[in-house]
Amino acid sequence: MYETLRDKVTAAARIDRTEAAWLYEHASDEQLSELATIARNRLHGPTDASYLIMAIVNYTNVCVARCDYCAFYRLPKTSGSYLLSFEQLCQRIDALVEHGGDLIGFNGGFHPKLRIADYAELFGKVRRKYPDLEFYELTVAEFMYYCKVSRLSYDEGARIMYEAGTRWITGGGAEILDDAFRKRHSPLKYEVEDYYAAQKAILGAGMGSTATMVIGFDETLDERLNHLERLRAFQDDVDGALASFLCWTYKPYSTDLGGEEVPTSEYLRWLAISRIYLDNIRHIRTSVLTKNEDALLGLKFGANDFDLPTEDEVTESAGATISTDFEKILDAARQLGFEPRKREAFPLRVPRTGHAA
Repeated sequence: MYETLRDKVTAAARIDRTEAAWLYEHASDEQLSELATIARNRLHGPTDASYLIMAIVNYTNVCVARCDYCAFYRLPKTSGSYLLSFEQLCQRIDALVEHGGDLIGFNGGFHPKLRIADYAELFGKVRRKYPDLEFYELTVAEFMYYCKVSRLSYDEGARIMYEAGTRWITGGGAEILDDAFRKRHSPLKYEVEDYYAAQKAILGAGMGSTATMVIGFDETLDERLNHLERLRAFQDDVDGALASFLCWTYKPYSTDLGGEEVPTSEYLRWLAISRIYLDNIRHIRTSVLTKNEDALLGLKFGANDFDLPTEDEVTESAGATISTDFEKILDAARQLGFEPRKREAFPLRVPRTGHAA
């Protein structure tokens, strides 16, 4: 079976979910690394590795979604809840600039007092103050919520954000895109088809977006494969518009769900499956935020890109640790045989690479 699948991957033929499941359950780490590297090297040089220095700035921790895997959120008017002022937001951004960073990802919760227009105004003000920085503004999940409380269609909400100058709304808030998983852990958030309807509106308005996934909750292999299968179909449908795919691991500490974090070996195996299966996404990113230097091993399992984060309260509150000794992290990539280079933000549209049917 492995040799047959190796021939398919070498020929750039598309594997199906049954074959992906077989690889995950039966292939060795070395075999998965080999196949993921073959798939990776069709799109990137064998030693290429790109990165960005960035921060995820959490402008509020007020959220009414009540996801059981989140250690960060606070309900409205409870102890420890906050909404940053513009001046406080700028202090966070200035800290990134001091580290040589050039990308801010804004991320918060479902704040019941805020509307799409509030974010359009806030982010416009930030962009005017920092014209040389790139910004990812909201996640798809947040965009959905704020459209609904603003009583706007997704098309209308996307138009407002685009006309206000927003260039990116990332694919954050996806976790596991499977309705059974969502009903267990975040029933107040969204259903999968609704998520993709919102993301399609974002792309249709002319903004960029990305794909994300988090593993290590209690999801089944079928639920993980449902995520990849629906994502690949969506990427086909939008003609390769999603710029990248980032997978990271659930941090269980201080959450209602609890549990144990998946080991690095499991993360690397799933990263390889993602590269092999998602043949229409050019950039596969590995998560330094949740795996620290071990994330660089992901470059051997299909990844070609990574972030060097300076802050993210959401994952830090659940147990993630952040190091700003970036040279040490980059050296880990070099020791693996890669040549890391700092990049600009991805283009809004990535040409489709194609695949054999």
